[in-house]
Amino acid sequence: MRKKWCLFAAAAVVAVGGAVAAVQAQDMVPAVAKPAQGKVDTAVFAELPVLESPELSPDGKRFAAQLAVRGTQYFAVATIDGTSKKLIGTGDADLNWWRWVNDEWLVIGVGRTTPVQGDEWYITRAIGVNANTGKIVALNTSDTAQNGGKLLWSAHDGTPRILLAAQTSIYTNDAGFWPRVDEVDVSTGKHKRVLEGREGVMDWYADASGTVRMGIGTSEDGRNRRLLYRPDGRGAFRVVDRAKGIHDSLLVPSLFLPDPGKALVVQDDEQGFSALWEFDLATMKTGKQIFSTPGYDISWPVVDPARSTLLGVEVTENRSTTRWTDPVMAALQKKLSGMVQGAQVEITSFSTDRSVVIAKVGDASAPGAYFIYKAADDSLEPLAMNNSTLKLRRLHPVKTIRYKARDGLEIAAVLTLPRGSGGKKLPLILMPHGGPSARDEENWDWWSQFLADRGYAVIQPNYRGSTGYGTTFLRKAEGQWGLAMQDDLNDAVTALADQGIADPKRVCVVGGSYGGYAAMRAAQRDGALFRCAVSFAGVSDLGRMVAYDSQFLGGGAGKDWMKEQAPDFKAVSPLFHAEEFSTPVLLVHGKKDRRVPFKQSKLMADRLRAAGKPFEFIEQPEGDHHFTRGEDRLSFLQALEAFLAKYNPA
Repeated sequence: MRKKWCLFAAAAVVAVGGAVAAVQAQDMVPAVAKPAQGKVDTAVFAELPVLESPELSPDGKRFAAQLAVRGTQYFAVATIDGTSKKLIGTGDADLNWWRWVNDEWLVIGVGRTTPVQGDEWYITRAIGVNANTGKIVALNTSDTAQNGGKLLWSAHDGTPRILLAAQTSIYTNDAGFWPRVDEVDVSTGKHKRVLEGREGVMDWYADASGTVRMGIGTSEDGRNRRLLYRPDGRGAFRVVDRAKGIHDSLLVPSLFLPDPGKALVVQDDEQGFSALWEFDLATMKTGKQIFSTPGYDISWPVVDPARSTLLGVEVTENRSTTRWTDPVMAALQKKLSGMVQGAQVEITSFSTDRSVVIAKVGDASAPGAYFIYKAADDSLEPLAMNNSTLKLRRLHPVKTIRYKARDGLEIAAVLTLPRGSGGKKLPLILMPHGGPSARDEENWDWWSQFLADRGYAVIQPNYRGSTGYGTTFLRKAEGQWGLAMQDDLNDAVTALADQGIADPKRVCVVGGSYGGYAAMRAAQRDGALFRCAVSFAGVSDLGRMVAYDSQFLGGGAGKDWMKEQAPDFKAVSPLFHAEEFSTPVLLVHGKKDRRVPFKQSKLMADRLRAAGKPFEFIEQPEGDHHFTRGEDRLSFLQALEAFLAKYNPA
């Protein structure tokens, strides 16, 4: 039989080097300070967050995080008292995730693109890191293929054991293409087979005891799916649910409870909003509703990793917050909130015994900081600022407003106003979010705060198709890419003009990723409404984007979804309508973008040049899709400021 290729390549473990540097907390107090005065330097907004996603070790003595040093991000492991700090560079690889296994060992997941026969393939690997010495241990075997970084479980008895799923072949008709599960000793890299791969199953799931109890099988095109389940580690897997097409969904447990017959699932209620429910694994039926928030989807359950019990639920209404259902965590949240004045407090990580906590302090107008709480002496001490220059200063006020789209649909939008402006007749930046299956909320946003600092009102509409507002709202985007979704954006401008907040004659549209697509589409379709448009890493050709995504396993389902969102790709792709652009455009794109290929902007620039349209195109040679380098953030903001000053001065 001829072997069939899919885009899964074998590759060596990504090299990781070590270094040592300090984490410094400067002049921090547990309260948000007074507003900053005067215009803030552009470079300040371009600063990378000093610390991202810090996670405490089980004993609470160390934390692991992504740390920015001189405009570059590293993986860092440090003691909370600052006596030991290590930086681990991942080179050209992405740092995708990290998890503590015990007090001494962590696992990190990395990924990078590798050229294979003229194509760029994305490979993933898992690497062990010793928190004491910085020692690096490769956790994949020599025959690991493309996907080698799926962590299913880590031990809770202090031993450095994990369950790791990985492929061993790049051929879809080889048994090794379907990931097997091994128990791996993180300290040595030694493997012990737990489960052989099964045809069609790319994703395995384990319970708190380390028993693989569930798998999701998918056809090669992604259009058909099945849920496999077994009640323990001895029984055979059986198919308990099937789904066909893009709208059918599998009833997948979100959490296996200590009772082996019980679980929790996230599923829509009768109104179409996701909620948390009890789930009987014997009958595969939902039971009592555990948690919901009226008018919004829940985000995900918050789980105690050591006990496999529910602690709370993450929800996003106007902003993200955790609703703690566990009384101990609820009391701890109340206590910490009482120790801080004039800011929001979010518990982000905690030790196994909950005696040490990392809390994020700030709000949408201030970049905020991370603090360490110690129950032993009831203290709250600074760990690191998110922005080392602004620290805890407030900048520009942020609030959520609601307006009606032209068809009567209510749209929520985040509005940022220049501090002290009075909020009347302001030049406006319309800033659609990426995704589009995502949403904006009231949190610190360096783009919008920068623009407000330069005198612009900024509106970020959660247009139809945005997540968090229920299934009905999400599905209103079907067939409406570049059409009603654009109308929702334009209607935000009208609403602010009617309220006297915005000057409708001084409006530009600025966006990234899907937001960049929306900006280009606005310049092409509705140029008379806008004085300029700015696209960062935007999609100009939907057909080409679908072809890029369809190279990967399951791409058929993705193509089906896109065809439902935009039945006629060419009709709503700006690339094919360059002659219709009627407003100047700034295109910015990183050459190392792994999500939206650089070519999407390069081709658009070529078409605009050929059509004689006004545009500027900035290539970022080392830039990616997520602005992980401070240098790229700064060059973008400088170009944005100059472009707006030229075409829509504040």
